[in-house]
Amino acid sequence: MDTAFPVGGRGSVSGVGIGLRDPHFEQLMNEDHAVPWLELLADNFLARGGLQPRQLERIARRYPVTLHCVGMNLGGVDPLDFDYLAEIRRIAQTVGAAWVSDHLCFTSHAGRHYHDLLPLPFSDEAVRHIAGRIQQVQDFLGRRMVVENVSAYLRVDAPLSEAEFLTAVCAEADCELLLDVNNLYVNQVNLGLDAAQALASLPLGRVREVHLAGFEDQGEYLIDAHNNPVSEPVWALYADLIARLPEVAVCIEWDNDIPTLEVLLGEARRASGLVDRAREDAA
Repeated sequence: MDTAFPVGGRGSVSGVGIGLRDPHFEQLMNEDHAVPWLELLADNFLARGGLQPRQLERIARRYPVTLHCVGMNLGGVDPLDFDYLAEIRRIAQTVGAAWVSDHLCFTSHAGRHYHDLLPLPFSDEAVRHIAGRIQQVQDFLGRRMVVENVSAYLRVDAPLSEAEFLTAVCAEADCELLLDVNNLYVNQVNLGLDAAQALASLPLGRVREVHLAGFEDQGEYLIDAHNNPVSEPVWALYADLIARLPEVAVCIEWDNDIPTLEVLLGEARRASGLVDRAREDAA
């Protein structure tokens, strides 16, 4: 570790946190908003110099955090980038990250990065391929990975359903699942799938974190743009999920057309309210 400050010193990750975005940084560092934890976009902190090391120091002293990545290329066929993974490991150690996550997709091919989360076919071959790469990443990082389901815009004929694919990958790689409820719903609309049925078929015992976000409605299809409040159908799916997993950690994501922090915290309060109701019903 190349820093001298204490790491991860404010407790475990639980409850409803938010994704840290630059416009909200100073407010979250200088004011008390009762945010229980933050999810960091790890790729924004890869630089060794400039503001990033000082920002990480302040974050690690104030909040429990997780790391969310977009560059592991878990589903790709290019060799894993161990220089990139070494930087992710360094950042995770620096901030005492509770866990590290990335997506079940590919993001680059033949050395070209596409800056998008490109989906995989739901096949047994793809399961074996991506599970093997996840195992390599886990061995290198020295921790279990948390992997996220992604949105899709094109149906690919495959022998497995999305739920079967996610279940098989988590079992073969012995990893955990970051369940993005918005992505389930986006795929329902775009691909004619049944999000409620997929939710009921998922390995809920593997779910370590839940993402909530908003989409952009293009009429005939939805874009997973993270630029709007969480939609009512996604809230309904989330309420169904949280009734089964009332203790799971939840993160509100908002990446484009970023609103004020108060708007984001309003989404977090609504998510927390549904958690409280689920716990009351369970009691």
